[in-house]
Amino acid sequence: MDGQGSPEEAWVIGSERPVGAHLVGSVPLTDAEAVFCAAATVLGPYLRRVPDGETGERSNWIAWQKAVLRSCPDLELVPVDSPASVPGRRLQLREGRSADPVKFGSLGYASAAIASYGVFARLRSAGVLPNWWRFQVCLPTPLAPIGVFVAGHDQAAIEPAYEAAMMRELDELLAGIPHDDLALQWDTAVEFGMLEGVFPAWFDEVEEGVVDRLLRLGRRVPTDVPLGYHLCYGDAGHKHFTEPEDTAKLARTAQSLLDGLGRPLGWIHLPVPRARDDEGYFEPLRELRLPEETELYLGVVHLTDGPLGTQRRIDAARRVLPFPFGVATECGFGRRPPETISDLMQIHAEVAAPIAPAD
Repeated sequence: MDGQGSPEEAWVIGSERPVGAHLVGSVPLTDAEAVFCAAATVLGPYLRRVPDGETGERSNWIAWQKAVLRSCPDLELVPVDSPASVPGRRLQLREGRSADPVKFGSLGYASAAIASYGVFARLRSAGVLPNWWRFQVCLPTPLAPIGVFVAGHDQAAIEPAYEAAMMRELDELLAGIPHDDLALQWDTAVEFGMLEGVFPAWFDEVEEGVVDRLLRLGRRVPTDVPLGYHLCYGDAGHKHFTEPEDTAKLARTAQSLLDGLGRPLGWIHLPVPRARDDEGYFEPLRELRLPEETELYLGVVHLTDGPLGTQRRIDAARRVLPFPFGVATECGFGRRPPETISDLMQIHAEVAAPIAPAD
């Protein structure tokens, strides 16, 4: 891939097609090498960064963190006859324990990222991957595992300990991966369940609490590492936890991040439901004050209606948005059959313009 040049100048207002593509995170192939090679084959000139696919035990987003939480000796499963018991049996502090001594060990994110980066670096050195690609690490916000796996009466107490553990994971991967090869994405989903009133929050002033947490996480990423946020409404059985009426909450959260981070924001990704090929869905984004260095990726790509349906959603967005955008799916690919992945990637390439010359 040497000699292709840098794609940095390709993000140009006025492009007739969306510019570039973004892979949100999960790709259900056998391992990181399979993910990197599949992405390079289909989407090489369309991507700036590539995730490792979150394969193996990480394949169902945060599900594997339940075992990590259970391994903490300060926590126990809520008794099934307790009023706090719910399907899935949440965790709570052991009787007589306070939150102060709770300390989690390794969460597993840093070790997985460092191992996958080794594969990325090897393939890139061999010319299999484009030389401008960065290795994208996707991390869930600490609010997500706490909101999903911890009993409500102990969520506020345990959240700081888990966030501290996630910050140790961040520091470890930042030390283990060269910053000029790295990009970091915070995955934000449970937060929108709270903003929509679907999931309970353990803090008052929900919107302020959500934004404050997202800003705190973003500020922990060094400025020499590109930072992005995946804003999400969930993907259980290819359904959102609630269908967003429009992009109002997404746009407001995005603007709060842009205004409050105090550092460059590399990209924002947000979902577009399959049925929303109308201008009204995108209208709240019209007033988004998007800096030139921040890329917006819209989750317009859906396998079920292919390039034609994807193009309808693109056309609706282009009639509203005064700035360029790239394409993506609504969420990761993780809950799809592996045999559909190539076709899904191909839709991105059919509807978007590349950010760099093809090899």
